[in-house]
Amino acid sequence: MLPARRLRRLGCTVVLLGAFHGQAAAQISFPDMGATRSVSGRFIVTGTAGSRLAATPGIATNADFVRLEPALLAVSAERIQESLERKLNPELRGLNPGAAPRGKIYLALYPAQTTDEIVTIVSRRSPDGWDYLVQLPDVLLRTRFVRALTSVLLLQSANRSPAQRDSTEVPAWLADGLAQELLAAGWQEIILSPPARTVNGQPARPTILSTRGLDSLAGARRVLRDHTPLTFAQLSWPDEAQLSGADGGVYRASAQLFVADLLELKDGPAHLRAMLKTLPDVYNWQTAFHSAFRENFPRPLDVEKWWALQVVNFVARQTGPAWTTAVSRDKLDEILRVPVEMRLASNALPTHAEISFQAVLRNFDRDQQAAILQPKLRDLELSQLRLATPFAVLADGYRRVLTEYLDPDKRSRPVPRFGRHPPVVLSRPIAADTLKKLDALDAQRRAVESAAGTTP
Repeated sequence: MLPARRLRRLGCTVVLLGAFHGQAAAQISFPDMGATRSVSGRFIVTGTAGSRLAATPGIATNADFVRLEPALLAVSAERIQESLERKLNPELRGLNPGAAPRGKIYLALYPAQTTDEIVTIVSRRSPDGWDYLVQLPDVLLRTRFVRALTSVLLLQSANRSPAQRDSTEVPAWLADGLAQELLAAGWQEIILSPPARTVNGQPARPTILSTRGLDSLAGARRVLRDHTPLTFAQLSWPDEAQLSGADGGVYRASAQLFVADLLELKDGPAHLRAMLKTLPDVYNWQTAFHSAFRENFPRPLDVEKWWALQVVNFVARQTGPAWTTAVSRDKLDEILRVPVEMRLASNALPTHAEISFQAVLRNFDRDQQAAILQPKLRDLELSQLRLATPFAVLADGYRRVLTEYLDPDKRSRPVPRFGRHPPVVLSRPIAADTLKKLDALDAQRRAVESAAGTTP
């Protein structure tokens, strides 16, 4: 889901990218007078720039921030549009060849007071299709700027018909993943910002050197070197911290890797275009995704398996150093804990707790066990590439035990258990043997921690 929050009122959809400060939809208008138009006429820039914040030395000389002015913003928007079209349609260079998008995109600037101002996107039906208003502060991080433009362009590509009742929703991983791809391909060429200073009366722009064409995922590699990439489920339902980048950029890096791998599939760009085209006709983006990629992923589970394999291959190519013994202990300990919510009474609020793999086997049914343990198997496999040797051996041991337990070819006839709680189905011989093996591994882990002097 693309927006952090949504508000539908009088046929408009308000999408807030960033913190919510209570701006009502009734206060938002679509201006068209005294505006700067882009070359294609798709973008109409209004408002004023030149806030005090934009003139401060810390902002003017910081390449992470973009200082927006109407004329330069119109050019930047056109370049971002062209780059996105090349990414999604490298053959024909168009999101929907032969059919120009209807409606306009209004870019309204307002003076920024802080470096964390909100970015607002409003969609509105018009006789010609859909119009969009993007309210931008004149100072914001370039990541947020490119994400905002990418989001509204994806919305315009998806919302092709004025007969739609509501604007569709574009998944956040697609907007963030494509935005990160555009930034990695060369943000200096698509983002224009006014010069920070003048020399002899002439504007002087800072020279920024970058190496391109070697590894577009270099930034993602730096982030994911010390963090496990998110699962497909985690990418599908990001929280506020992930959308804002407060998670250290793990969500954005994972989204970029996911989108880059989708584009590398056979007819990957065409499938993504088909997904955008299908979005207005289905209930959610998941349906559109599985419809567009049914050749690659016949079942929903197939995309999760494919993504897990892609992550393993990506991490295996990492050249980062191995974790220290202390960090390895913490990482393995984190993987072996299963967070749950517990209620001490039927009317009590849930409390957070952490349980062991043994507790999962004793208290959950087969489907629940698989849903919990399969991601843990993936994390154990990935961590082996970075853990210190004694802990890598332990991780491999846990992985082998869980793999044997979950392997359908090795299940025996299930025997139900009954009691006060709902029946839990366990394969008696395998479950009992698995519990013993897990207990032995726990004892071995305590011995390794004690020998290494890293006992918590």
